Amino acid sequence: MTRELLNHLAEGPETAPPLLLGPSLGTSYALWDQVAPELSVTHRVVRWDLPGHRGSAPDLIGPGATVGDLAALVLALADSLGIDRFAYAGVSLGGAVGLHLAVHHPERVSALAVICSSAHFNGSKPWEERAELVRREGLAALAENANSRWFTPGFTVPRLVEDHRNADPEAYAACCDALAAFDLRDRLPGICAPTLLIAGRQDPATPPAHLREIADAVPGAALVELPGASHLAPAQCPGAVLTALRAHFDGGAKRGMEVRREVLGDAHVDRAQARQTPFTARFQDFISRYAWGEIWTDPTLARRERSMITLTALVAHGHYDELAMHVRAARRNGLTPEEIGAVLLQTAVYCGVPAANSAFATAQRVLAEEDGVDGAAG
Repeated sequence: MTRELLNHLAEGPETAPPLLLGPSLGTSYALWDQVAPELSVTHRVVRWDLPGHRGSAPDLIGPGATVGDLAALVLALADSLGIDRFAYAGVSLGGAVGLHLAVHHPERVSALAVICSSAHFNGSKPWEERAELVRREGLAALAENANSRWFTPGFTVPRLVEDHRNADPEAYAACCDALAAFDLRDRLPGICAPTLLIAGRQDPATPPAHLREIADAVPGAALVELPGASHLAPAQCPGAVLTALRAHFDGGAKRGMEVRREVLGDAHVDRAQARQTPFTARFQDFISRYAWGEIWTDPTLARRERSMITLTALVAHGHYDELAMHVRAARRNGLTPEEIGAVLLQTAVYCGVPAANSAFATAQRVLAEEDGVDGAAG
């Protein structure tokens, strides 16, 4: 029999680096509504629901459940999607799942972000009492007080409060059982994934001290504290959370800029950066992250080969200004003028003689300029 999976939403290109997003107790993957679409520009984002919450079946866990049980469900979901190794970010209980994965399954976690969470949740008694209350009376009373636990005064997200009210009481109580038993403080020094902690300064459930405790114990961890944020920071302060997560997960942007400079040269990139405006900034960021940080850094093809492909594509589409730039790049990537000429000659067959004629004229001009520069330097 096929095991039922956690309800989930996948966004972004399937070929992009995978990023799993975990929710807090009482919410759904809607917690990430203001953050996930932006992250999916550069990642294959998969956000999931806890058992008994929104679309996930309540019987995926039962009384006495552990965070390890939830982590196993997340791994089963990842396996079903063909995801072996992934970055992970989670809020509160979702963050605890991330810590468990990083400790017990380090080979699966490439990078970790723990948001408004803890390595322990103030002992077992409060959670045992909450589980008993929910099993006895349901979730109506807790949902009425959700805003004070989750947000600063005057702020709310009605959809999340409704998710809390509609969660399955038994599954919710089982999640409380998991929080009651959770304590990974003695295992934190063994976490090897690059780790970011995000704390809400106004968070009554997991105050910043809980995140500092993790940051102090995990080697090389970084800590960000968000002023004005309470427990559900991705919903209340999505811009700040997005900025922190991008900086943590998108090493490709930095590496992409390095590769861009290596291939195109500092002078060209400096000019492009100088011309950048608020209107073009996201496009420039996209180019650095995706084209240079993911495609040009893929080791499957050598840079020489990528230059040949790029020259051909530019000729095919008649982008001769870009062609001039990439003729220079091809020389930096080790192609000789004779090899560039051979590439352009082949485009005459597959892209047409007029296109190749214009391409040869462009390349001849660039190579003559390059030779002139080389001669002057000599």
